Amino acid sequence: MFSAHARAALLAAVAAVVTLPAQAADTMAKIRETRTIVLGVREAARPFSFVNAQKQSVGYSVDLCLNAVDEIKRELKLNDIKVQYKLVTGPERIPKLLAGEIDLECGSTTNTKARQEKVDFSYTYFVAAMRVLTPKDLQVEAVKDLNGLPIALSKGTTSEKLFTQLAGGELQAQLTTYANNGEAYKALREGKVRAFPQDDSLLLGMAASDKALDSLNLSSLALSVEPYAVMVRKGDTALLAAVDRSLARLYASGEINALYDKGFKTDALTIKMGRLTRDSFTRPNKQAGVAMLLGYSI
Repeated sequence: MFSAHARAALLAAVAAVVTLPAQAADTMAKIRETRTIVLGVREAARPFSFVNAQKQSVGYSVDLCLNAVDEIKRELKLNDIKVQYKLVTGPERIPKLLAGEIDLECGSTTNTKARQEKVDFSYTYFVAAMRVLTPKDLQVEAVKDLNGLPIALSKGTTSEKLFTQLAGGELQAQLTTYANNGEAYKALREGKVRAFPQDDSLLLGMAASDKALDSLNLSSLALSVEPYAVMVRKGDTALLAAVDRSLARLYASGEINALYDKGFKTDALTIKMGRLTRDSFTRPNKQAGVAMLLGYSI
């Protein structure tokens, strides 16, 4: 017979053995059984993840996730895996991932220390900077240039988090949070606000799609470094390893350059590859994003 203490210790050990590996292997096991993977995608996060005129989910991040699906097929020795797409918004991307509604999040999500407490991230595949989009007549070179202005924020984003902090200190402005990037951008275009802070690549994507690059201005002020990565559930080690292998192969082979050009060199928009993005291909990493302003976080 076990003593009560020994029995409790044994139960705890069994729970640890059962729970942790099962959690780590759960998604790959589910994919093997169902031969289906669900990608969380965005409706209008150009050029990373968006729905095109043919109602198809496309973009740079989507291409990278589809490449990861090919790696998962090799790993599981499956000839085919059905890919399902599920639209998610900024505020719901992490909750839907944690709830098992999506398996990979393929959007424009920044790897941050705060988010690392809830989810795991792949290698970085793009590095953006948070800037401010304004009408052409307004120049933003410092935070003080935004004082007294109505500002649009997008819910559930690093820009919302940073500007909420700034409003408690050096920024005196009128902040309005909108449901998503599209609503915030619309408020700017309709003159309801004078500034919309967000990742520069996303701002350029929205303005290019709207054919409004000539009438809007992107700030020289950079407020953060935003490394984008694929999100998976925390502890989903086998799935994450497959995603990382797929990215590492793209980087090492140089195939990433063609995918980058496909997403960022179009008739409507050209975004040159930045040094930090190039470095992430040369030396794959998972460094978290940071605010450029001392004492603040994203």
